Amino acid sequence: MRRFSKFIVWGFVLVIGLVLICEAQVISSARGRMFARVSEMHDQHRVALVLGCAKNLPDGRSNHYFPKRIEAAAALFKAGICPAIIVSGDNSTKDYDEPSDMKAALIASGVPEGKIYCDYAGFRTLDSIVRAREVFGQSKIIVVSQRFHNERALYLAGSQNVDAIGFNAADAELSKPTAIKNGMREILARVKAVLDANVLRTQPKFLGSPVQIVME
Repeated sequence: MRRFSKFIVWGFVLVIGLVLICEAQVISSARGRMFARVSEMHDQHRVALVLGCAKNLPDGRSNHYFPKRIEAAAALFKAGICPAIIVSGDNSTKDYDEPSDMKAALIASGVPEGKIYCDYAGFRTLDSIVRAREVFGQSKIIVVSQRFHNERALYLAGSQNVDAIGFNAADAELSKPTAIKNGMREILARVKAVLDANVLRTQPKFLGSPVQIVME
């Protein structure tokens, strides 16, 4: 029984250690590479990559992250910081289409339709980053999402030799239980990101034919 107890304790210690190491790596990789105001961007002239976000939650309520990301991406475009925008998300089923929803919202915000490119196979953050380089030909990008997501995205970008900076959309106002749930999910996502990059060498589910982005 003592041996079993020690095994449990050491297993717990190892898990906590892994979480802390992954957290430190992700935060360190993004330090000094994220910005929250358009005035801080200094005419980067990089294509913006808006990471996938559902317009509505499974129960039908509005997803408060969604309009914040749209607002941030539209602000970058209108300021002349990014000449084009890639909206990357999940379109795995007929009735679920994150890229099309994001594109429609950007158009409604004043971004010309011809400047928006849809990535319908951005099933994970890793997929979105790699496909931005391999499919859309962009090795320098501005990742647009909330701060917690941008930190992980910039870590993955660095592991994939993509020169990325982050533009942080405003955070959503969440209830305490939802915030805790999302925080736990992000902890696991960061561990997975580090394992994907360094151990599993995970690749995108799909690539596809090149898409040329017009930078004018």
